[in-house]
Amino acid sequence: MPHCPYCGTKIKEDELYCINCGNQLPNDIYDRLEVKKPFNKLWYVPIILTIFLIFSSGIYYLFLQNQTAEAKELYEKGEKSALKGDYKEAKQLFQDALDHKENLSEAAVSSNFMESVLKLQSKLKDANDQLENQEFQKALTLINESENLLKNFNGTVVTELINTIVTQRQATKIEQLKYELQKKPSIDDLKILLWEADAIKNDEAKEITASIRNQIIDYTFSKASDLLNKKQFSDASILVEDGLKYASDSDKLQSLKTTIDKEKIAFETALEQRIEQAINTAAEEQQLNENDAIELVSVKVESDEQGNLVVKGQVKSVATIPINSILIEYSLTTKEGKEFLSNEVYVYPDTLYPDETGKFEFTHFDIHEKEKNVDIKVNKIKWYTE
Repeated sequence: MPHCPYCGTKIKEDELYCINCGNQLPNDIYDRLEVKKPFNKLWYVPIILTIFLIFSSGIYYLFLQNQTAEAKELYEKGEKSALKGDYKEAKQLFQDALDHKENLSEAAVSSNFMESVLKLQSKLKDANDQLENQEFQKALTLINESENLLKNFNGTVVTELINTIVTQRQATKIEQLKYELQKKPSIDDLKILLWEADAIKNDEAKEITASIRNQIIDYTFSKASDLLNKKQFSDASILVEDGLKYASDSDKLQSLKTTIDKEKIAFETALEQRIEQAINTAAEEQQLNENDAIELVSVKVESDEQGNLVVKGQVKSVATIPINSILIEYSLTTKEGKEFLSNEVYVYPDTLYPDETGKFEFTHFDIHEKEKNVDIKVNKIKWYTE
């Protein structure tokens, strides 16, 4: 109970004036009064609720943190499985990660990706089955469809899968080429197959490309040489130009082209001059033959991969001046010595300088005798001097 600040008399609660001295009591006299009021127990309810909510929130937060951590761990395991190529297991791990945390976007994307990869593997397996049945176009269609499944994805796994797809596509195309080549395609078909083989970038395709190109070169050289021997210079030149489109670096065809051009110019310039030159060349040939101006180094007959008879040989110039347009006349005979074919072929390169060597080669596509049953005889060698 407070006391009057003027006389010290005790005062009661709510008194405005001191009953002893009559002075008005200060307004804050009761603010300084220490009165112990009873505590209201209803306050326990919100306090307890508050504590419960805080505790519950903490537990829920820890639960969410644990779920997130487990989801990320499962996601990382899924990534490792995907890199090892175990896509089925990876898909399950990504799905488990989503079960722990539904809004884990990277897990959702990866799960969808694994679904596409599993479809891709199924298509590649079907493509391999089609390949075994020699259904090449169906196999290539399935391979293209599998590649389209990856167009919305990227990353290390995608790169490895694309490499797998490229390898299987190349293998399929190579098998298709081998199948077509077994059917002994025409020269026009060979030209188409050449471009297809050249588009495949691996070592086996390079070997096939080289083989097809050599077949085109041999065919072009032989046919153009026939036309040249018949003085059909324009047709021979057109044929060689076409062959050079598919084998631009062929020394054999380039040399033949030079020979055709020279022969055409000489023939068209002056028939009389060519005849005179031929006479002079024949005289010179006789004289040079006496001095071994052209030495026949080797000549042989063999069979190519298609079973065609091929004549190959080599000559050497022992002259003291350049010699050009060297023509080899030869005959093919049986082992008994009976001649059944004679032919002419030009040496390449077109011009031989002293001590240089040249080669000649001719493929007889219409002769299918084994080389062991055939002999060859070089009858005459002709050339021009400058």
